[in-house]
Amino acid sequence: MPDDASAAVWRRIGPSPAPGRDVERSVSVLIVGAGPVGLALALDLGRRGHRIVVLNRLDFIAAASRAICFSKRSLDIFDRLGIGQTLVDKGVGWNVGKVFRGASREPVCQFHLLPVKDQRRPAFINLQQYYVEATLIDALARLPNVELRWGHRLIGVTPAGSGASAEVETRDGRYRIDADWLFACDGHHSTVRDLLALDFDGRLFEENFLIADIRMQSERPAERWFWFDPPFNPGRSALMHKQPDDMWRLDFQLGWGIDRAACVRPENVEPLVRGMLGEGVPFERVWYSVYTFQCRRMARFVHGRVLFAGDSAHLVSPFGARGCNGGIADVDNLGWKLDLVLRGRARPSLLESYNDEATVTADVNIAHSTRSTDFLTPKSVASQAFRDAVLELAATQPFARPFVNSGRLSTAVSYPASALSTVDQDEWPAHAPVPGSAAFDAPLGPGWLLSRLGDRFVLLANGCRSAPVPGLEIVDVAASAGDFTLLRDRYDLTPGAAYLLRPDQYVAARWRLATPQHISAALARAKGEAP
Repeated sequence: MPDDASAAVWRRIGPSPAPGRDVERSVSVLIVGAGPVGLALALDLGRRGHRIVVLNRLDFIAAASRAICFSKRSLDIFDRLGIGQTLVDKGVGWNVGKVFRGASREPVCQFHLLPVKDQRRPAFINLQQYYVEATLIDALARLPNVELRWGHRLIGVTPAGSGASAEVETRDGRYRIDADWLFACDGHHSTVRDLLALDFDGRLFEENFLIADIRMQSERPAERWFWFDPPFNPGRSALMHKQPDDMWRLDFQLGWGIDRAACVRPENVEPLVRGMLGEGVPFERVWYSVYTFQCRRMARFVHGRVLFAGDSAHLVSPFGARGCNGGIADVDNLGWKLDLVLRGRARPSLLESYNDEATVTADVNIAHSTRSTDFLTPKSVASQAFRDAVLELAATQPFARPFVNSGRLSTAVSYPASALSTVDQDEWPAHAPVPGSAAFDAPLGPGWLLSRLGDRFVLLANGCRSAPVPGLEIVDVAASAGDFTLLRDRYDLTPGAAYLLRPDQYVAARWRLATPQHISAALARAKGEAP
């Protein structure tokens, strides 16, 4: 999140008053941070009926686009939270990326980011972070059990065996609030993490990039364009993304040891922008900023009744759009588990699986981000030679194109060793989703599979009309109206086959012929009750 002194205002909300003496001073869930991750977690838990308080030190939605690329997996999660269509309607959808080298107008390679076609959502939408935050805030305003407190700064945290106490400062004075569970979603400068003196280890890359958000009218396609060694930024790289409202995100590699203040002065930015766009193209400055690559994470995300999500827990470089999307994945993994714990339907130890699975996601994202950064900014003669050879060959040799790494874009991460998954006992084709992986979308009757799954445990089956386990939702494709051929083929749903899907729409188990005993055991394991 931006610093108070430097943050520009996109929408002023105003400070919330400090709670009076007659206001409750305890809550089931306290969330620190009202960025996309904290707000999405509040919406997930709030829609499930829990009492939530969210603290945010700023009293406004900050301007500047910041996170802009939201992946298909995040859109699927936003659909489950009831806001996906609003975001898609506003955002710029895209599936194609192109990579250029030097002054050539022809890409050395291009890629399509949605290899599994016929799904409801595109591979990505580009949408400024403030629109996502505003949409989440509007949805939360309809939930009387969720309270957003603006201008409430956390200044102290005291963990306890049954919860945590938070000391909060407002313009009206200080107060204390006790929570059964406290969630730190307060960004990479996490106050919660600092107050608890917890680790945040990783790597700082000696490289800086300039973000230039500009406004211009252009018929350029909604594609991701990336340049290596362009004439307007020789020896370095650049990136272009289209956003709504005639906004464009431009990134320029700057190198190390720069004067950061000088680099954002308009007279120094404009030559780069005009070099990319061409002389005479009118544009308006919106926001200029410099960032440095970092890849870090905490050793653990669960510390008793204090849990961390998003940038407070892990941090990656921006190329690949793995930061905010990784945080939304944390919310998706965490919400249903905490819901079961709060309702007494699962033991608190289930949340240890959040630590296990979310750290896997963080490690995968950090590994991809590190490899991308090393390719973008080679620091040795050998690395530079390898990159140049790959780019040279990619222009004419298809085998070299997969080695071009301008930022591997965010996709759903699988948990192959999850303790919540039931190991396969049957044979399946390679394309069918395995336990521990996210479900694929597919047409189902007049709608879509993921929309039918919702946010509960579901048995997806071909020929199962009655629930083999009490209370388990059934989606039987054989009983669905319309053609389900694509769905059946995508999941290899032969007659009698079935998948058990978690509330976050991950596969927990699958069988060629499921029995009530199989399903009961797999359901117990998915709730953390396995022996």
